Amino acid sequence: MNKRFAVPVLLAAVYLAAGPAAAAELQRPKAGPVEIMKSSEIKPGMKGVAWTVFAGTEPEPIPVEIIGLLKNAWGPKQDIILAKLGGKAERTNVAGGMSGTPVYVDGKLIGAIALRLSVFSPDAICGITPIELMLEVADFDKSVPPDALTPDKVKAAQARIPVPGNLLAQAVAAGAGGNWLERRPVMVPIETPLTFSGFHPVTLKTFGPLFEQLGAAVVQGGAAGNAGSTAPAPGWQNALQPGDAVAGVLVSGDMTVSGLGTVTYNDGKRVLAFGHPFFNLGPVEMPMSKGEVLMVLSSKYQPNKFANATEIVGALRQDRHSGIMGVLGAQAATIPVHLKVRSFGLDDHIHKEKEFRFNVFVHQKWTPYLMMITLFNSIAGLNDFAEEATYRLSGKVELDGQGQVSLSTMLTNTDMPVPAPMLLAGWWGDKFNRLFGNPVDTPRLRRVDATIDLLPERRVATIETAWIENDEVEPGSEVSLKVFLQPWRGERIEKNIKVRIPTGFPKGTHKILLSDAATLNRMQTVAGAMNRFLDLPQTVSLLNQERANNRLYVSLVESRPTLYFEDKMLPSLPASVANVIQSGRNGNRRYLVWGESAIEQAAIPFDLVINGSYALRIKVK
Repeated sequence: MNKRFAVPVLLAAVYLAAGPAAAAELQRPKAGPVEIMKSSEIKPGMKGVAWTVFAGTEPEPIPVEIIGLLKNAWGPKQDIILAKLGGKAERTNVAGGMSGTPVYVDGKLIGAIALRLSVFSPDAICGITPIELMLEVADFDKSVPPDALTPDKVKAAQARIPVPGNLLAQAVAAGAGGNWLERRPVMVPIETPLTFSGFHPVTLKTFGPLFEQLGAAVVQGGAAGNAGSTAPAPGWQNALQPGDAVAGVLVSGDMTVSGLGTVTYNDGKRVLAFGHPFFNLGPVEMPMSKGEVLMVLSSKYQPNKFANATEIVGALRQDRHSGIMGVLGAQAATIPVHLKVRSFGLDDHIHKEKEFRFNVFVHQKWTPYLMMITLFNSIAGLNDFAEEATYRLSGKVELDGQGQVSLSTMLTNTDMPVPAPMLLAGWWGDKFNRLFGNPVDTPRLRRVDATIDLLPERRVATIETAWIENDEVEPGSEVSLKVFLQPWRGERIEKNIKVRIPTGFPKGTHKILLSDAATLNRMQTVAGAMNRFLDLPQTVSLLNQERANNRLYVSLVESRPTLYFEDKMLPSLPASVANVIQSGRNGNRRYLVWGESAIEQAAIPFDLVINGSYALRIKVK
């Protein structure tokens, strides 16, 4: 047991066995040392009192009757105290948001309400995590639990439709299983109400099932106070008394995502809450806020507190099996995000513009997913939305000490049964997944800026054919050609292009390749995915080398191989050199050799998504 949390001083508050009326006269618990009662001292029939907020910010007492101990219910040598709640809890049942509610017997803290026995139980039966298990949370430092609940734990194999990117596949799979609402009559952790403020219903419908699979109950709510700042608000020293509502904040600002629970213990600096994991992430740096409860929804199926996250007062530092631990006055590092959304008319003028500013929790697995859901939400509720719309994104990600990543793409609806906003969100999230997924260093993102343009028509064109004026050329000469593109609707587009053949270009038969970005990106993307040792600078370099899909690329292709290694591309290698490199390579550092070399000569911008490729043969004399 951690001595910093437990000092054997008995509080004056003693539960009177006379019942609820006497309980109402009790003085609510305050921050400071408190005597504890271990689970080994618990006896059936003991009377106690719990403190939780039903409305507003002031906790109220609840009569508690101890039923007994469930041996090894929380794990080997980890018992759970089984109890029955009275008072208002008889009507509300054991509600989401009560996690962490402190329970006292004879003025001694025995633990936190953290589990409930089946959502269909007519009785307010709860499981109490013993306080000695919660005190262990402070003994941990940097160890990471092997069973952390993160988006990648969702079974993507259940997805019923093909979708690009792992993040997007997991989100779709979460809602495709069909049995995620299933509940069984066992003692389970109380679902953490994950409150979404500023989110459209379509966003919650799309992404909510994934949070449900990870043990959180998605509810709509609000945020108050200075939600755009992650600095502790004035008065944090007196915040989060035992029984108060507390929230871990994943997103704050114009959009807010926060997980609500109840404070179990406060020693004046450190706070224990929940009595079960939030996401069991281990060491974390997450903003911690106060909460204001609007109401408790009474239900035998899924009772929950509806609440607003209010001022930030500290930072969560531990998210463990038996609870969370935060430090008052501490500030967690977050990622400031600025998104600008512009709606264009058919006249190509901006008709409407919105800006969103928010901060995102930093975590290897959660940050990419939160980036994806916030971008999707920024465009999901636009009144300008149309089935044939096109989305154009440009943005930059500034990194501390690593320069920046410049990002650009255009996406529109395709034959896939996934709408364009979802495709765009998946593309956006994948970039952060690659940054945070490098095995060497955790990126420190200073800020993220992006502009998303909504264009009111499907802007896409396919490279159909091409024509060259003269297919016999000399090094140093310039050749004229035409390329024809077929848009989604309307007349085909004709583009005249001049290509200069480099001096010293080898004689023989070669190709001029007219292509989209995907054709040129493909081999480098595969090479990067094959290399398990890419560090952060190399990942940044690869992301910056990716071509944008609203350009037509003109490349000279010769039959000499290209070597791809880490973030490097070595084109036009003599075959003998490529063979020597391959034969002497380190088995842990994988190379990729492609039989041709495409040397980019031009990138012609279009306000269209460009698809396809076409090759013209030339003979260099």
